[in-house]
Amino acid sequence: MDWYQELDKWTEAYLPDLEVRAEEPMARHTSFRIGGPARRMAFPVSAEQLVLLYEFARECGARPLVIGNGTNLLVPDEGLDRLVIDTTGLGTLEAGAEPETITAGCGVSLARLASFACQQGWTGLEFAHGIPGTVGGGLTMNAGAYGGEMRQVVREVRVLVPEEGIRTFSGEEMAFGYRRSLLTQNPEIVALSAVFALTPGDQAAIRQRMQELMQKRKESQPLEWPSAGSTFKRPEGYFAGTLIDQCGLKGLTVGGAQVSEKHAGFVINRGGATCADVLALIEEVQKRVWEARGVRLEPEIRIIR
Repeated sequence: MDWYQELDKWTEAYLPDLEVRAEEPMARHTSFRIGGPARRMAFPVSAEQLVLLYEFARECGARPLVIGNGTNLLVPDEGLDRLVIDTTGLGTLEAGAEPETITAGCGVSLARLASFACQQGWTGLEFAHGIPGTVGGGLTMNAGAYGGEMRQVVREVRVLVPEEGIRTFSGEEMAFGYRRSLLTQNPEIVALSAVFALTPGDQAAIRQRMQELMQKRKESQPLEWPSAGSTFKRPEGYFAGTLIDQCGLKGLTVGGAQVSEKHAGFVINRGGATCADVLALIEEVQKRVWEARGVRLEPEIRIIR
């Protein structure tokens, strides 16, 4: 019996209310609008459903891939012979037990999280307002912008550790670094929720700061085109976008993929771009920057196999 047939029988028996789709196009679930069908895609709405599903999927060989908004993913054109678990249904968001704390499920969007903090008059999450991902993805990549990042505000994270169960890690134990964390080092661990510790602030000033940062994004980033955000990590001592621009690569195109003419750090989908187009363009940019400047660019986007 194939893994997906085994999974279908198991979910029908043990999680009959769980939504599971067959051959679901991943292009519908990634900000790049690229990606072939996932053999199975599930949409849990509680941590309990996610834990049960994830553990069984590992047992039956489904190679589970846990995603949020898919804002940092590049998925193959031929699709994925694995189970994709969409966590956007895990949207619990509430003030925490301690003053100036927020508890948020892994599927909460960072924009919603920042807006909630603003409504409470708590400062510290303004940087997250324009980041398109979810709490789970933000924790994994230590998402940050404009001088702020997740490690500055995360008090603790509730995670699923395979074969150990649910554990809680402190912010320090999450080992946050530049676009990395305990979760990037251990991709089998799944973030379920997090507690954020903030400080009191002026609600009007917080809202104004969020609006200013969003305006900066609109002016400097190609938000009108599908992309996965910054394509490359920042090399030590440099800015990836500046290097690419200095090499005259703005507008460089492969198929439907293009180095943005607005911000060279972004590869965008100009229409009909395939995964193969994006990969070829990334390789060409890496090659030319290395030849011209002697700097190796490392992708920030997560390339799924």
